[in-house]
Amino acid sequence: MKKSFTIIIAIIVIAGFGAAWKLTKKETPLPVTNFEECAKAGNPIMESYPSQCRHGNQTFTQDIGNELEKMDLIRIDFPRPNQFVSSPLAITGEARGSWFFEASFPIALADQDGLIIAQGIATAKSNWMTSEFVPFEAELTFTTNSSKGTLFLRKDNPSGLPENDDRLEVPVVFAKVAGDEPPSFQACTEEAKLCPDGSYVGRTGPNCEFAPCP
Repeated sequence: MKKSFTIIIAIIVIAGFGAAWKLTKKETPLPVTNFEECAKAGNPIMESYPSQCRHGNQTFTQDIGNELEKMDLIRIDFPRPNQFVSSPLAITGEARGSWFFEASFPIALADQDGLIIAQGIATAKSNWMTSEFVPFEAELTFTTNSSKGTLFLRKDNPSGLPENDDRLEVPVVFAKVAGDEPPSFQACTEEAKLCPDGSYVGRTGPNCEFAPCP
């Protein structure tokens, strides 16, 4: 009887230590090193363009490629930066006539390791021999196991001179399952405003109004 009582006490003590250890143990938080990890951690997303996420005293900016830098040369309507895409991928937008040669320019799609998984040609939908914006369209068929990639829209450069090279880079997310939706933290805007000093500002606030020019 005494032996049984001792065993019961020992079990209770061990169980108590186990419960106390679970209560006092602190789970190591996952590291936050980029915008996606910051958003997944439940941090607030600022409604700017590009979107920003704040984690502690760090602020992470969503990658939108070089869209703002190239906006006066080429603009893409679909896919938007960080939009979910699948094959076949229909691409639309507009570019200055100087971006084309013989009414076309080359495009390519790469996975997150930089491997080209599709290449094609974008074609002008109206007269390209102009300095104004000309609508274009293209389509790419691809297969990939990557979750992310980059769409490249290259300025046609018949001269072959490096100084005449240029390209628009658009990050995309590959849809794996039917019904995939874009991340909830995707920016509310698809536009930016050109300021008098040559800089760009995006939309901000709950009504997506343009931020003031600097």
